[in-house]
Amino acid sequence: MTSANRMIGVDVGGTFTDIFVLDEATGSAQVAKVPTSRPDQSAGFLSGIGSRVDDLSTVSVVVHGTTAGTNALLERKGAKIGVITTMGLRDVLEMRRRDRPRTWGLRGDFTPVVDRALRLEVPERTLADGTIRQAVDLEAVQAAAQELLDQGCLACAILFANSYANAENERLAVEAVRAMWPNAHVSASSEILPEIREFERFSTTALNAYLQPEVSGYLARLETALKQDGFAGEFMIVQSNGGVMDAATAARLPVRTALSGPAAGVIAAGYIAEAAGFPDIITGDMGGTSFDVSLIAKGQSMLSQQTSIDFGMVVRSPMIEITTIGAGGGSIAWVDKGGLLNIGPESAGSTPGPVAYGQGNTRPTVTDANVVLGRIDPDNPIGGKLDRLDVEAAKAAILEHVGTPLGLDALQAAEAILRVANSRMAGALRLVSIERGFDPKRFAFMPFGGGGALHSGAMMAEVGLARSIVPRYPGVTSAMGCVIADMRQDFVQTINATLSGIDLGALTGFMQTHVDDGLATLEAARTHFERRDTEFTLDMAYLGQTHTVSVTLPVTVTVTDGTVTPPTEDDISAAFDSAYRATYGRLLENGTRRVINLRSAITGRRPRFDLSTLAPVGGSVEDALKGTRQVHFDGQWHETKLYHRLSLPVGAEVPGPAILEQPDTTMLIEPGLVGKVDAYGNTLIERATA
Repeated sequence: MTSANRMIGVDVGGTFTDIFVLDEATGSAQVAKVPTSRPDQSAGFLSGIGSRVDDLSTVSVVVHGTTAGTNALLERKGAKIGVITTMGLRDVLEMRRRDRPRTWGLRGDFTPVVDRALRLEVPERTLADGTIRQAVDLEAVQAAAQELLDQGCLACAILFANSYANAENERLAVEAVRAMWPNAHVSASSEILPEIREFERFSTTALNAYLQPEVSGYLARLETALKQDGFAGEFMIVQSNGGVMDAATAARLPVRTALSGPAAGVIAAGYIAEAAGFPDIITGDMGGTSFDVSLIAKGQSMLSQQTSIDFGMVVRSPMIEITTIGAGGGSIAWVDKGGLLNIGPESAGSTPGPVAYGQGNTRPTVTDANVVLGRIDPDNPIGGKLDRLDVEAAKAAILEHVGTPLGLDALQAAEAILRVANSRMAGALRLVSIERGFDPKRFAFMPFGGGGALHSGAMMAEVGLARSIVPRYPGVTSAMGCVIADMRQDFVQTINATLSGIDLGALTGFMQTHVDDGLATLEAARTHFERRDTEFTLDMAYLGQTHTVSVTLPVTVTVTDGTVTPPTEDDISAAFDSAYRATYGRLLENGTRRVINLRSAITGRRPRFDLSTLAPVGGSVEDALKGTRQVHFDGQWHETKLYHRLSLPVGAEVPGPAILEQPDTTMLIEPGLVGKVDAYGNTLIERATA
């Protein structure tokens, strides 16, 4: 019997589905990029794997970075759901935090993902200290559940007041609903987010229910198809926090996949950059629809406990901080009524795609501008599904929709499109660096995705970045991240007590429960872990403050054989003082310290593969040279050398202007820059020295 020694990472984007196949025995890798299938993304997923792997019995793990949940939220295509909540709280989801879609606007509206008529109230009440004032009326709960079923609801969310403090009423209600609900799509706020603050808990739980039918159905189709093709390994899903979980957990907690694909790219970028000796990087994932930016400082990704997928759609769950703008390769360029050139947010996607694809789109995109300016080879489009790109059609569309309205010829209009796109992208880089106190001169830029490497020089010039690092396979970096990501389980529990009054025994008990549950999940996975790590943090503030600081509990809090060593009050106090002083510069004398939440992360570290196995072996710059092409820079044409990038040897130096081509992307080295191939096959782009 053939041993299963291959791992596959699959990232489904708006335009392309990317495949990364790692042979664990040899360290070799294969990549593929196929168009994303619509409306069912599973077809592209399976065809992409089939293009590189004939026998799925040789595969031990398939890890998927999915946009199914994200797209369902953004496009409002989740399931019809109902809510059962405490009497008087049916409108929490609609009132939100009294925010507005436009800060300075006088008008705005918001429609929750669940209609008001489907938000039903039942008698019950738990107080903030956990005291049950009124037991839940289970007959009312059952009647409400039946009404929701009669209205055609496919999923249900149980949202009771203060259930984070005492889940008994909610637990009983959930048992009653699950006993009569025809499927597994019943979400309880005390299971999804046992944390203080009603709106965030209600919103996260409701969105989880909204996604369950869509995401669980999608994952079930994939699992079934994989098994039919002979796959008997582990099927795992990337979480928004950069870790992975098994498919069953993802089907139960789909809200944790809201930024699954982009998170995988950040994980891979951090791993590649650290190996190359650059712990400080800003990532830029440019796909067909969006440009996703994240910052990694000293080798650590930035994690956020909460994000808004769209206005009013708040998800409170650990996520890698990613800033997204509509500036992908397929983003459409258009001139507004005021005569201003705009890029996105509407995208041509994979169907019909840019005008140059010849599939029916007539409005120009960023990719069309790159094609017209000679930066993309029309005779060798990435993805392998098109024989040739239509340069003249792209030029005509740019002239009609951008050039003529602005009084420019086609080439000037194409350059204008790229200048506006680059300006928007640079703004996103400044947002995650300068506006958060980081000096971009310390950072390298790592572009990936199908289009990122075309814009690295522009980002260096616009933002002042030190250099760019283009990975060996930038077009499939997120798919590679799927293979690299560790398995991680996050837990949260509200404590809500002053430090002097905290019950350390109860705190340790929560920590132990988190560890037990996390380790059980890791043990259930059919995956080898090199080690298991546990991290505990506390959300803390001074009494009377709203905003908290994240306090990592000191190293004396360890996990030995699954047993938690309890912290002391002095340990917590010292850790809080250090975190608060680092954030605000000083402490508040005589202030009362308050512990809001406990957060625990249980991580199974998966084996890493040696990135040097991806580096080229042998070859020469001369052999990699494939010819020249006229490419437009700064208003004029330049004779530009073209290279097979994957054939360039380690140590090769390529001065700009040059274009490096490979099956999954095109890299542009602008005049005044030089590209150098490092020991891992990455290309470092730096300013040329005189």
